[in-house]
Amino acid sequence: MSNFFSKHIKGDIWIWLIIVFLSLASLLAVYSSTSTLAYKQHGGDTWFYLFRHASLLGVGYIIIFIIHRIPYRWYSKLTVLLLYLSIILLIYTLASGVNLNHAARWIRIGGFTFQSSDVAKLALFLYIARYLSQNQDKIKDFKKGFRPILIWIFLICGLILPANFSTAAMVFVISMIMLFLGRARSTHIMLTVGTIIAIAILAFFIAQNTPQIRNIGRVGTWISRIENFFKDEDEVKDSKYYQDANYQANQAKIAIATGGFFGKGPGKSTQRNFLPHPYSDFIYAIIVEEYGMFGSLFIMSLYILLLYRAKRIVEKAKHKFAAFSALGLSLWLSFQGLINMAVATSLFPVTGQTLPFLSMGGSSILITATAFGIILSVSRDSINEEYELVDVKIDDDNDNDEDNTGSDNNDETDS
Repeated sequence: MSNFFSKHIKGDIWIWLIIVFLSLASLLAVYSSTSTLAYKQHGGDTWFYLFRHASLLGVGYIIIFIIHRIPYRWYSKLTVLLLYLSIILLIYTLASGVNLNHAARWIRIGGFTFQSSDVAKLALFLYIARYLSQNQDKIKDFKKGFRPILIWIFLICGLILPANFSTAAMVFVISMIMLFLGRARSTHIMLTVGTIIAIAILAFFIAQNTPQIRNIGRVGTWISRIENFFKDEDEVKDSKYYQDANYQANQAKIAIATGGFFGKGPGKSTQRNFLPHPYSDFIYAIIVEEYGMFGSLFIMSLYILLLYRAKRIVEKAKHKFAAFSALGLSLWLSFQGLINMAVATSLFPVTGQTLPFLSMGGSSILITATAFGIILSVSRDSINEEYELVDVKIDDDNDNDEDNTGSDNNDETDS
């Protein structure tokens, strides 16, 4: 058995440990948060959702194993095709997707549903990595380097936005960080971000005071969540547009407050019976309730460790696409995890983001597994070998700065 693992399991050992610990925590938290629901809906079978979730995790492990054994250059070659496919899926979702909670986020194939935005996130971050690796000599030029990739970012975020504002915002922010670390001009990024923020604030105040706009799609839900976050509870209850987002946040606060330092113990959560979606959006609150502050810090440290290990992988990566893809995918998984925790602890408005590889889900687990597999593929290629440091770092906006990696600008042109 040890020979099998040493021969076939490659890549950063810390990434593998993060995956194992997240999946084990996931099994415990999902069983605890779904046992009552399963008992009511499946004839007393409290194991129903656990078995289904464990099966998905098993498929996820198979995906990770297969993908981490494939050279990462293949993913660069498939990135453009995946981006086009994600655009088609997003358009189809908006036109004919399954509506859940007044949002057309899902595509149903047989008995399986998946979110097209999950595929789009993976595709866009890989495409940005490919673009940056091939255009380091142009990225500082707005027309030739910055604007072309910005169009793709706006397109993907724009297609995600109508059904899922928080995902569109997260994808946009991570894309800007990737461009910043990919040596794009800070002035171009700041101008883009500032313009988007100004438009968003203006749109918010217009929609807030215009009932006709507020009643379009999910606009009312977005505004209510922001209002619920910034207003006192009494003000929110008096609001004409009061919704249950405040109820979700309050139930999460109760779960966290009663967890204390050491928690109530595995399977002893009471708020799972009151908290909406305790197995997905608010699973972190259940973890804090049952395992206390120490359990919650352990989960948080796994996502922070993922970012740190990604930094080490980037430093050893042989090519720019490898460095940027590991960086972008790790930023995505870590940021999404931290956003979920911030929502559960009322540090952030309710968003609906899940904890990667921990919350119960279908497509989210499989796409997260794909991301982990690509990160491991990059680390597998660089482990135990010495390579020059890839120049993925902040620099001054000076066209005359020496680009030490200029000779590698075309290292992915065969892609």
